[in-house]
Amino acid sequence: MPDYRNDPTLPAPAFPGSHLVLDDDYVFASGLTAADIQGGETVIGDVSEETRWIMRQLQRLLEAADCRLDDVVRVDVHLVDLDEISDMDAAYAEFFTKDHYPARTCTESSKLYGDSRVEITLVARRSA
Repeated sequence: MPDYRNDPTLPAPAFPGSHLVLDDDYVFASGLTAADIQGGETVIGDVSEETRWIMRQLQRLLEAADCRLDDVVRVDVHLVDLDEISDMDAAYAEFFTKDHYPARTCTESSKLYGDSRVEITLVARRSA
């Protein structure tokens, strides 16, 4: 039976969903922007800093589910402007072991929540 979780430090989702859903094998994290994180409004407009804020929050959420970023197998990134992908990639890469990056898709989205520049969602494999 899936376990549906909302993190008490984040605002309740403004959509019909959960921050995390856990099953026996995986942790699924909903998309997260800097605007979703208390204090994140201070970095909105800087795609590198937004990426770091989001990745730190996702790391914390995974740890609460007994996972680590090393357990991530899939990431989806949405950028308002794909011309900022190099800056996002540099910040993103700080959170993973070189040559052990998860599978990833990156798309351009014309508008993200709260004027954010980047949104990230992920899937992590739970330890057996």
